[in-house]
Order: sequence, then C-alpha cells, then structure tokens
Amino acid sequence: MDEFQGLLQTIPKVNWDGLLLYYYNNFWCPGDVLKSTIFFQRNFKAKDSDIILASIPKSGTTWLKSLSFSIINRKKCTTPESPLLITNPHDLVSCMEYDLFLNGENPDLEAFSCPRIFSTHLPYHALPQSILNTKCRIIYICRNPLDQFMSLRHFLLENSGEDQQKALPIDEAFELFCKGIYPFGPVWDHAEGYWNASLNDVQKVVFLKYEDLKIDATSHVKMLAEFLGFPFSPEEDENGVVKEIVKLCSLENLKNMEVNKNGLLVLSPTVKFKARSFFRKGEVGDWKNFLNNSMAERYKKIMEEKLGKSGLAFELL
Repeated sequence: MDEFQGLLQTIPKVNWDGLLLYYYNNFWCPGDVLKSTIFFQRNFKAKDSDIILASIPKSGTTWLKSLSFSIINRKKCTTPESPLLITNPHDLVSCMEYDLFLNGENPDLEAFSCPRIFSTHLPYHALPQSILNTKCRIIYICRNPLDQFMSLRHFLLENSGEDQQKALPIDEAFELFCKGIYPFGPVWDHAEGYWNASLNDVQKVVFLKYEDLKIDATSHVKMLAEFLGFPFSPEEDENGVVKEIVKLCSLENLKNMEVNKNGLLVLSPTVKFKARSFFRKGEVGDWKNFLNNSMAERYKKIMEEKLGKSGLAFELL
C-alpha cells in the first residue's frame, strides 16, 4: 500500500452532492484532486513574479481568469486579437490541482512566460510554503455563499457521469453545507483565511467580492492592473482599453463564443467538464429561485457567528 492509499483509509470522507470529499489538511478536498493537491503543496516552486488567482469553486473564477489574463497580455494582443475569442479561459490560466499537477507530481512549469499566472481553490493555510514565502501576488475572489452553493450544484449536475456518486436531494446537500462540508470548505474558513491575509499584507493579497465586481467592473479592473504591476496609462484609459477588456470578459460575451458553447475541457482521462457548464447565469441572488428564506436565514446566522470578529461580512439576503 502506497502513502496515498494509506491516507485515503485514515481520513474522513463524505458524499457531497455526488462528489466524494476527503477531510485533509483541515479542509474538504474533492477526491479526484486529492493526490494532485498533495503534489502541488509539496513540489510547487513559486517565483516572486508569479500571480495566483484563488477562489472556492463557482465564485467568479472564470471571470477573474479572463480579466487577469487580458490585463497582463494586453500589450501582446489587442482585444480583437485576444486568445479569449477562441480559447476557454481555463485553458489560458491553468489550475494547479485540477490541471497542472493532475497528471504528474512534477510538471514542467518553466515554459510558462513571465509573469506566470495560475489558479487554485486551496484555502490560504493549505497553500505551498513557496507561495507564502515569496513576493508572488494573490488575487482572491469570493461570492454570496448561497449563490455559490447553487452554482456549484448546477455545475456538478451538468457534468455528472455514470461513475460519479449520486447527487443528494437539495435539502441534504444544504445540510452538509451548513456544517461546513463543501468542496475546499468550510466556506467561512476559506474566505476568512484570505481576508486576514489581505489585511496583513496589502502588497501580496487583494480580496474581491463577485458582487462588487458586478456593480463596477471598470474601477476594479483598474485596481487589479495596479496591483498586478500593469497599470493602465492615461492614453489607454482615454482610448477605451479598460472598457474593451470589461466587455470582452463579460459573462454575456464569453458564453456566446463558440469555444465556450460546445466541447469538453479535458484535464485528465477522468476529469472532464462541459465547456458550457462554466457559463450559466452569473446572476446575483439567483439562489432565491431554489432555496427558501428560512434556509437563507439559517445560513446567514451561521456566517455571522463564524465571521463575527473578523470584520468580513456577506450580504446574503
């Protein structure tokens, strides 16, 4: 029995809405990426120039990847020539545990142009030490947990296969959610970890809310460009470059591109996602179509209790 198989037999596991989760390193890790998560933690060597996009699943990851990629590469390719027009954002910004370390414990990352830009769903405390100990920058995005919960449920149902666990009734899945049993969760720990990091080192970590980005994408894109070291010049601003990037990366625009309507995002022989499943609604408050007010009130109280002293708050209702 190897080390990994031994680990699987000693840590708690649970079926969360068709997805097998293991309680590892103080968070609930999806079973299909547990081994790649360990490889990532042990072997990733961060560079000072690296950019890490962090999130819990279905919090705006696709949008953040599109915006960050466009900001960094706007000198190389103008909006009419953007790779986003023909490439899924997840193929342009690779995820550590769902892509790069999924097919081997030491992927060759030296071929990536500088600055390298990667994504991860790991909690802050579980990141490799090389990320924490270097000057690489982290952008974290979070979302109303109720919207996030429903978005992930739709995503998993869209991508469910014959070999996957059977999805739970929504009441049972929500009950686990309230207990903190959720991919890469508990949600409150995930958000609070990056929140505290952003307060402790504003040069290293920036904390975003999906809802704020929806309200005013333009000012947030400018802020991100400053944080990443790629500020927009007055001339670019006057010529509408910022607005072009915001329009290009909008969910409405991306979901209508042919590359995001059809086909699969194949990350390994066993991990595949339908391209269209990354572009559903992206609406604020869509949870109200699926969850009742008593469920929302219950989760609101839980979040207030868990985050009460942190200064972090979510407008759930």
